Amino acid sequence: MSQSWSWFGELLFPSLPQVEVAGVEASGAVVRIAARVAAPGASCPDCGAWSERAHGSYLRYPSDLPSCGQPVTVALRVRRFACPDPVCRRRTFVEQVDGLTRRHGQVTERQRSSVAGLGLALAGRAGARMAALLGIRASRSTLLRRVMELPDPAVGAPVAVGVDDFALRKGHTYGTVITNAVTHEVLDLLPERDAATLAPWLAGHPQIEVIARDRASAYAEAADRAAPQARQVADRYHLWANLVRAVERVVTDHRACLRVPESEPEPEPQWETPLPAEAGSADAGAADPAGRVAERRRANYALAHGLLAGGMSQRAVAKHLGWSRNTVRRYAQAVRWQDMMKGPQAPRTVKLDPYKPYMLRRWEETSGRISGMALLGEITARGYRGGYTQLAEWKQRELLPDGPPPPRPPTVREATDWLTRHPDGLTADDALRRKALLAHCPELDTTAHLVTTFAEMLTLLDGDRLPEWITEAKAAGLPGISTFANGLNSDYAAVHAGLTTHWNSGHVEGAVNRIKMLKRQMFGRASFPLLRKRVLLA
Repeated sequence: MSQSWSWFGELLFPSLPQVEVAGVEASGAVVRIAARVAAPGASCPDCGAWSERAHGSYLRYPSDLPSCGQPVTVALRVRRFACPDPVCRRRTFVEQVDGLTRRHGQVTERQRSSVAGLGLALAGRAGARMAALLGIRASRSTLLRRVMELPDPAVGAPVAVGVDDFALRKGHTYGTVITNAVTHEVLDLLPERDAATLAPWLAGHPQIEVIARDRASAYAEAADRAAPQARQVADRYHLWANLVRAVERVVTDHRACLRVPESEPEPEPQWETPLPAEAGSADAGAADPAGRVAERRRANYALAHGLLAGGMSQRAVAKHLGWSRNTVRRYAQAVRWQDMMKGPQAPRTVKLDPYKPYMLRRWEETSGRISGMALLGEITARGYRGGYTQLAEWKQRELLPDGPPPPRPPTVREATDWLTRHPDGLTADDALRRKALLAHCPELDTTAHLVTTFAEMLTLLDGDRLPEWITEAKAAGLPGISTFANGLNSDYAAVHAGLTTHWNSGHVEGAVNRIKMLKRQMFGRASFPLLRKRVLLA
């Protein structure tokens, strides 16, 4: 190689000292690099015999990575050597440059690696679009082939593994993901989630000491059969998820409790007793205001002061009652409910006034069964040009019973959430409703106690209290909780290990979420071998 091109060869092929660059030329939009092999001979790929007797030579044109957006082609002159071994079946062979070419390859090895990396990161279609932007010509099928050609990573000798299932097709087909519980790396993906699929994998790794798994009986059976030396640990996430489902069943069985008013009526507060003239205002001896507005002010005053006396802040009261903070502040500052009454005001004329007699008549004719929207349609046909909000407020004030409507009873899911969430995570309103619900329903109160006790064991890793908890749960006689307790008893060793050791399958759940992301990236159409390659290598 001439001295003028030696530095260029070191720049283009730094890891291939046996390749010499003879020249570089730009042919149209393509950059062509002329190169040859500097070694005097090559080894036969069949017998390994060294040969320096050239039989001929020819040019190969593998595509290389683009340079400055322009395609690059290597014009590599390779030689054909004659095998010196007379018993070798191969008479001649072509030299190959390790790290640059392979037999029948039309691209360089570094372009092949780059295409495989794009396929791992972006899959087929997106990878092909990115390759086109980089100046690499590769179809989506080529990218996927490059991914499938990559070797699997070495599993090594893990001592603790996590096992969980994931959906290949949700509700129909599921697989198994196995992770290293120490390094949190994905070790393998299996196409099924049964014992027959997991047991051979576990049998091939006898050094495993800990298996963190969910509550599936198939995984327990596989571990008992193929890895009896390993300690099985029930995952705490799945234990809590099973308990939440059990609580939901209890709430469903006692859904009648949810329809009962959530709080008892407040006792008549003592501040509603007329104050003596010397302690009250100047008009304390005057007759109390009467009428619907006065009764509403009186009830609201008692309600607001009752909540404030119970320890709630004005902000919490406003949120609980759906009032503005200014309204709560005025009620809090009033000494008597009569102070909330304003002086007589001239009635305000609104667009709805001419139609009120007609709506009252229609309300009586239909016995209160006509809807607000139907009334709006009828009076609009008679010339009303206002909106529905004004009509709805008048209907609520004049036609419907006094007082705010009763609160909507909680759903089964809401009640389950109240029982299974940490009390600090509940809003003030939810905490009050939860307290009222537990005070009314003893079964749900017992359920809340059991949930709290189990949560303490779970967070403090105090699994030694598990037998006591199981006994108490069975004695409660609640179908969902009793079934959950029986399941803990049948898998006691793994559950006790899950509540006393630091091993868990939280990292496996992270791997499952990553699998979901890769599936969505391929529109859920990837075959299992391709999905496995991307999970293990991407």
